[in-house]
Amino acid sequence: MSHPNLDDFRSEVRTFFDDVLEPTLDGITGTVARAKAWRAALFDNGLAGLDYPVEHGGRGLGPDHLAVWAEESRGRIPREDATFGIGVGMALPTLRDHGHDGLKDRFIRPGLRGEEIWCQMYSEPGSGSDLASLATRAERDGDEWIVSGQKVWTSGAHHSQFAILLARTDADAPKHRGITMFVLPVEQSGVTVRPLVQMTGASEFNEVFLDEARIPVDWVVGEINGGWATAVALLAHERVQTGTASMSGAATQRSKAGRTPLPVTQLIELAERQGRLADPLVRQDLARLHTGERVVAWLGARNGIHPSIGKLWRTRQGRAAADLAARLAFPASPAWGRELEDGPDAERNADDDYFAYHILNCRGMSLGGGTDEIQRNTLGERALGLPREPGPDRDTPFRELLKN
Repeated sequence: MSHPNLDDFRSEVRTFFDDVLEPTLDGITGTVARAKAWRAALFDNGLAGLDYPVEHGGRGLGPDHLAVWAEESRGRIPREDATFGIGVGMALPTLRDHGHDGLKDRFIRPGLRGEEIWCQMYSEPGSGSDLASLATRAERDGDEWIVSGQKVWTSGAHHSQFAILLARTDADAPKHRGITMFVLPVEQSGVTVRPLVQMTGASEFNEVFLDEARIPVDWVVGEINGGWATAVALLAHERVQTGTASMSGAATQRSKAGRTPLPVTQLIELAERQGRLADPLVRQDLARLHTGERVVAWLGARNGIHPSIGKLWRTRQGRAAADLAARLAFPASPAWGRELEDGPDAERNADDDYFAYHILNCRGMSLGGGTDEIQRNTLGERALGLPREPGPDRDTPFRELLKN
């Protein structure tokens, strides 16, 4: 298949957003339903998986075409696309780069089209920032792996069909060298998903209990006991996804899907509504946030940038935007407009509730995808070449380590 020239590809992308997308989503309600309709339209119009191999439903395009896509799609992607952030942004790239042909054939095409939703089972109650200390175990039993343990902070597990799972397969190896990455079918009797209610009132996260859950023997991503390398590869995709990708959503859409910074255009509208658009301090903050949006976009256009940089910028932008919204709403902002009533003020109440949600929700930006402190450690050690933090556990068998 020949690649379109950049001008033709730009026209193709514009036609999709101008003429195809809105009629496709018209009349569809519900976050998951809209997300699936969006992904299906994207795939059917040849715009999903631009840098994936053609044989798996992609286009096989390079960085120049990806840059055109990023430029033309910025601010126009439905925010419900966050439903597929883990699958399309993290799991599928890891399968593409490290999975065997059987996994690629089975999962990439339906994942790109939005037919299957993915979650990521990494964190555990006793291993958050120290991910390599995870205790969930997987044991081979004939043609299956049997998995038992517990995961937590699992985004979207309540509506996912599959998970990228890390489990310990060798307790006699040091903690980084006895882990394996699997594809776990979530919808089975050995998997119990319990939503966690956040202070926003939503339940994006879950705790997951694995009680002899079963995985086909060949659903291993990478090498057995070599899962740390693939885990790190997925985390790099995750930090790109939560960083630069978080700024591409439709700037005018009022949505509570995903953990994305409030767009500056919405803050300008809020300032005008509150009668504070002429306030020089507010205008200064709006200008600073506009600059931040452009910085994130430029970071996304650069090749080879360390993914932790984009993730840290996402946190900085999101919290600053939410803080400005809170100041515009004055001290009552977290509880602002929570009672949604019918009548002439219904639209305003819904708008207030939207901002109240994001004011509360932004606090999680510095946690998801690895805390800001972990990102700074990573940059110091891997980008700046600073020495690693000392510790006795890198060569000690996992079963001999002290546990909480």
